[in-house]
Amino acid sequence: MAGSKLCALCLMLVGTLAVRAQSIHVDATPGHAKNTIKPTEALGAGIDRLPYGAADKLFVEDTIKQILSAGWQTVTYRQNTELHVEAWHWNPQGTWSDPAGKGYFTGSAAPGTELIRHSYGYPLPHRGVTRDDGTDTEGYSRLTDGDEDSYWKSNPYLSKAYTGEDDALHPQWVFFDLSSRQDVSAIRIAWAEPFATKYAVQYWTGEDPIRKPAQGSWQTFPGGGVTNGKGGSATLQLAAAPVNVQWVRIWMTESSNTCDSHGSADKRNCLGYAIREVYLGTTTKNGKFHDLLRHTPDQDQTATYCSSVDPWHEPADLAERAGDQIGFDLFYTSGVTRGLPAMIPIAMLYGTPEDAAAEIAYIEKRGYPISYVEMGEEPDGHYTLPEDYAALYVQFAEALHRVDPKLKLGGPIFTGENKDIEVWPDGDGKASFTGRFIDYLKFHGKLGQLAFFSFEHYPVDPGKVQWSSLYDEAYLVQHIMDVWREDGVPANVPFFITESNLSSASSEAYMDIWGGLWLADYIGAFLSGGGSAVYYFHYLPEPVGRGHNGSPGTFNFFSADRDFKIRQPLSQYFVSQLLNLEWVQPGDGAHKLFAAASAQRTIPSKFLRRLSPCANANSATSNPSASWASNGSTLMDCLKSPRSARLASIFLCCSLVARSGTSTAPPALAFWPKFGISFSPEIHFSSEPTSRNPAFSSCTPMTTNWVLRLPST
Repeated sequence: MAGSKLCALCLMLVGTLAVRAQSIHVDATPGHAKNTIKPTEALGAGIDRLPYGAADKLFVEDTIKQILSAGWQTVTYRQNTELHVEAWHWNPQGTWSDPAGKGYFTGSAAPGTELIRHSYGYPLPHRGVTRDDGTDTEGYSRLTDGDEDSYWKSNPYLSKAYTGEDDALHPQWVFFDLSSRQDVSAIRIAWAEPFATKYAVQYWTGEDPIRKPAQGSWQTFPGGGVTNGKGGSATLQLAAAPVNVQWVRIWMTESSNTCDSHGSADKRNCLGYAIREVYLGTTTKNGKFHDLLRHTPDQDQTATYCSSVDPWHEPADLAERAGDQIGFDLFYTSGVTRGLPAMIPIAMLYGTPEDAAAEIAYIEKRGYPISYVEMGEEPDGHYTLPEDYAALYVQFAEALHRVDPKLKLGGPIFTGENKDIEVWPDGDGKASFTGRFIDYLKFHGKLGQLAFFSFEHYPVDPGKVQWSSLYDEAYLVQHIMDVWREDGVPANVPFFITESNLSSASSEAYMDIWGGLWLADYIGAFLSGGGSAVYYFHYLPEPVGRGHNGSPGTFNFFSADRDFKIRQPLSQYFVSQLLNLEWVQPGDGAHKLFAAASAQRTIPSKFLRRLSPCANANSATSNPSASWASNGSTLMDCLKSPRSARLASIFLCCSLVARSGTSTAPPALAFWPKFGISFSPEIHFSSEPTSRNPAFSSCTPMTTNWVLRLPST
């Protein structure tokens, strides 16, 4: 039954797509391999923050066993608290900088008798952003919360005391979105300590300084320049006549270095900039101020954005129910890592070098293996300028390498974008985040600290999943690697996609055949295009929920009930098995990837070409006959889902040819004749059914090139 279903679906696929005769050529000439990978290092999955209470239900033997059956190998631990502008207590045990039990927290590097099973985030009380790509609609800014007893404060690690550079090289900023163009002629800034002694109030000339930062410029209001600020409540007459603007920024370049409300015992309290509240609008002839901003401690406030946030916090800020960052002991001892080295993150945008160093020291003292360390999380989603991210990177890298000089560090962990990440142009007009990040590392002699370049991949905008989008994937994922290289990422620095799925918001497409087809195309295209490692997201099952526009969906390859018990596999589970158990041989053997090309650039040939990035395994098995039979059985298990059969029919022949790696047939193929597959001088797929061969004519590798012919119907 399964065999006839496969053949019928393969015939349907060929009959549907092969509009006219065409050939797909796979160049397997020695020396023409596009890439070499090891499955244990190149094919992984990610584990993120979990809903409160879920970890103890998910990290059980039966669930872990089913998860591992998908075949993904190495694991990356995702750092979600950084997205939500929270300090991360990776170890609940530790010390506060202030003896009163608050301030900057450093987790204990000394393993205790009690294993760490859970860890949590602490929303930062000096936050200055209303919402961004990480926070979504949780929390609020202290700049427009209506409370002058609260305040935003910038990250002290971006001041001269830590960067060693003039503060003007790391300007800090806040800006406001009025939602539409409004007349503005005055601003009132209620400064806290430390305040800016040099700053400029500016307006944006372009369409959108967030989405289109390179298409406009910030212009200083005629009365917006201040060179001798005194703090307090400062009212500036920005212009004699109102200027019609939507976006207004305060750009700070010199600090008073006076101490904030937390006192002078810790120098970090006296570095950077702090603002209690901002009022923006116009003044009447008699000096009355008309404020345009909405001040409220929730998401209805006037939207504000900031350059950075001070990681100072206290125990009362704990948000335990916001989610559980799995404890490292549970993570490493549960079996989910397969005993392989794992990629570990450190909190950098909202953490301290001392805490990051303690985290790595703890893991190594426990004897847990680390493959790589990711530095921070999605700085572009928080609108961090590249020089600021790079300055933090250098500081944290030095702290980590004092613990272990062999650590392999990397970033910047971009959000899933299909184009170059741009920021406001610098003095030379350069807008590329990557280009300026690399330039900073080079200038400071620290480029060697970048062991890998990581980014996320969510290529399809939410709500725009269409069948035609499948044709774009190979170009998108390979093109972005070309962009990073053009920006200056050295050729010897590998590319890692450390978090990925088809869109940043789930929907039905994740669970249906669309999600499976996309996943297969994406993995093959990235690795054959030169990528070094890719991590599927998300490894652990969660219940199907409301995705984009209410469409039910999940980021996982299993659906689960409300108690997180697995209900059934979804399309991406079957494709995961095809990729990890059929397309490659599981293990640490080297696999070579070869290019597939179509003689005719029609849509059908592009579709099949992209679904057939064939791999040739160099690692020999002691019993090839047993190996092939086992592979066939695994594939049969995958075909239990009708939704995976169409894709499997393509992968069947691709893996058959790719994994033999010789010009002669494997010694035993008792399984494959069930599908009418035999060996002859060339690969030939016929769309004309025969009594013996309802869908396939033959599959065989040629000496150097393999040709897949799809005759016209």
